[in-house]
Amino acid sequence: MKPLNLNDVTAFVENNIGEFHSKRLDKLKDLKLKKVLRRKNPYLFKAKNILNAHDLVKSLLDAHLSSQEETIFGEFLENLAIFVSNQVFKGKKSAAEGIDLEFDLDDITYLVAIKSGPNWGNSGAIKKMVQNFKQATKILRTNNPKVNVRVINGCCYGKDNRPDKGDYLKLCGQRFWEFISGDENLYIEIIEPLGYKAKKKNEKFLNEYSKAINIFTLEFMNDFCSDGVIDWEDLVNFNSGKKK
Repeated sequence: MKPLNLNDVTAFVENNIGEFHSKRLDKLKDLKLKKVLRRKNPYLFKAKNILNAHDLVKSLLDAHLSSQEETIFGEFLENLAIFVSNQVFKGKKSAAEGIDLEFDLDDITYLVAIKSGPNWGNSGAIKKMVQNFKQATKILRTNNPKVNVRVINGCCYGKDNRPDKGDYLKLCGQRFWEFISGDENLYIEIIEPLGYKAKKKNEKFLNEYSKAINIFTLEFMNDFCSDGVIDWEDLVNFNSGKKK
């Protein structure tokens, strides 16, 4: 075990956080209104009594972008966790299906599936993760029958005060970052570098976001409004009808 150098963590974040902002901006620029409309539930917007095009488009866009950002930032946090583990325990990206990180400590091989937060999947997804753990463990023991393997579901944020799930350990938030680094305060210490040039990057994003809102609102009004009123029948037909 090698003590973690926080300056190295800061340098990694500052060198790589730009990719999150770039991907986030690129996803926004590539958006098409009708593609988003097909993916969202029009009944929900009607139930919320949204009456004007701007509000509907903004709600639609915000919901879509929030989901995308979770995915993009989750990838960044996964890479950060692997970097941290590599610095301390020589951890590495695993080649096994569904396993993100593996490292050795005190004669134990740890296999880690990294997720953003604690509520990441339904029972089917959790069952698949357990199957991946069992398959990866089986492969390791093919070459070394005596290897001691422990499997971990690591979550970058959140809490779970019952980590022992029987088939695996679930370590969330502080527990997870301490597990891969040996530093009980790392979960707080990474916050500051994550804001590197955030103001400048978000100004660019906000400009593009405002542009998209204006363009999409005009397009929505042309295609799904009649005399300034949302045509819900036409919208639902576009989203769910057989002919469109």
